Amino acid sequence: MKRTPRTALYAVVVLLAVTASSEAIADDGTGPFGVTEVAPAGSQIAMVGALFDGRQHVCTASVVRSPHRDLVVTAAHCLDDSDDLVFEPGYRDGRAPYGKWQVEKRYLPEGWSKGQDENSDLAFATVDGKVQDRVGANRFTTGTATGATAVTVTGYPSSRDVPISCTNKPTAHSRTQQRIDCPEFTGGTSGSPWVNGDRQVVGVLGGHEEGGLTPDVSYSVVLGAEAAELYREAVC
Repeated sequence: MKRTPRTALYAVVVLLAVTASSEAIADDGTGPFGVTEVAPAGSQIAMVGALFDGRQHVCTASVVRSPHRDLVVTAAHCLDDSDDLVFEPGYRDGRAPYGKWQVEKRYLPEGWSKGQDENSDLAFATVDGKVQDRVGANRFTTGTATGATAVTVTGYPSSRDVPISCTNKPTAHSRTQQRIDCPEFTGGTSGSPWVNGDRQVVGVLGGHEEGGLTPDVSYSVVLGAEAAELYREAVC
């Protein structure tokens, strides 16, 4: 995911956003909406980790429930260019507190593998062990209406050694794409899960423009029939 740097006006925008949204704590989210902060260490963050190609941080992935307890979800474009990816859940300050898990089998939808269709920019991968037993997992859920509830997006920018998170309500970009307004989601955050209050992954950062061309707006494919079929294949 290639994104442009923040402008000098960004700090002013964030300050205004904090002022405007600090009282907008909604019933279906932790609030304030649209504000990005360093994600605290804890059980929810442990399910999300950085994907490394060698020692280069390339993307984000997260653990989702599966019978074999070894499944992560990310963006399809994160799995294209390397045969040697390692998932480090809960990565922080150069440390992998929950271990390093080699990525093994990959599951990409036909729309991506044949034509890199942005509406198919979603993928699963197994790792070399029962990572779910170590860190827990969220449920991968398809068919949820876009914006039905707020979601929290958690990811790892390549320029930082800590995860960031932001809560907001997604909106429809198109019939097959959804978007969310959250600042600072720069390169490396592709694959970040969008998790609602029921601990359901209802989006994965990617899709349109491989997740977005600016740090303030991110995208996900709408998780529908193709995503459901791919999940069924991955958990068999």
